[in-house]
Amino acid sequence: MTSKEKVQNIVRFLNEKKAVGIKVLGISDLTIVSDYFVIVNGTSTTHIKALADEVDFQMGELGEQGRLEGKASDWILIDFGDVIVHIFLPEAREHYNLEKLWADATEVSLEGMVDDE
Repeated sequence: MTSKEKVQNIVRFLNEKKAVGIKVLGISDLTIVSDYFVIVNGTSTTHIKALADEVDFQMGELGEQGRLEGKASDWILIDFGDVIVHIFLPEAREHYNLEKLWADATEVSLEGMVDDE
C-alpha cells in the first residue's frame, strides 16, 4: 500500500469515528522520518483511545501494522513508517502545536476523503 493510500484509509477510519480537526501534512520534503503526519483530536480520553484502536485495528486488517505509543496519555501516536498518526486531546494538541512546528509542511487536501457535513 502506498503512503497516499494509507493516508486515505486512515482519514476515512478517523472520520467514521468522529475525529475532530483532521489535518494531513506532507513532510517528505522536510524530513526522512516519514512522508505524512495525520493530526487529529478527540473529545475525551475515551474517544482518543477509541480512535487509536480503530485505526490500529482497521489498518491491521489491511495488512499494515503500526507501532502504538502513549495509550495512557493525552497524545497517542501510531507509527506506520511512512505515515505517522497523532491523536490528541484538544488541550494537548494546542500545547504541542505540531501544525506550527511543521509550518513548512504541505497541507494535504481532504477533498474526497471526508464527508463535508
